[in-house]
Amino acid sequence: MGSPPALAIDALFGQIMPLWQLVIGLLVLVTVVVSIRRLVLRGPSRMGGAMLLAGGALVCVAVVSYLIQQF
Repeated sequence: MGSPPALAIDALFGQIMPLWQLVIGLLVLVTVVVSIRRLVLRGPSRMGGAMLLAGGALVCVAVVSYLIQQF
């Protein structure tokens, strides 16, 4: 009699997990858009290094998200 609640919990987390990934993805997208806007306003002198930093952060978030999803 203990198996059905575990299956129900797995199904619930299976439905909730994509929602959290969507929320996190939207927050990352908003952060990137706001940071790019601020970089454009600062001018081209700081854009090179800042874009590398922002791109690196985005790649790191994608890799960590992929690794977490695999476990």
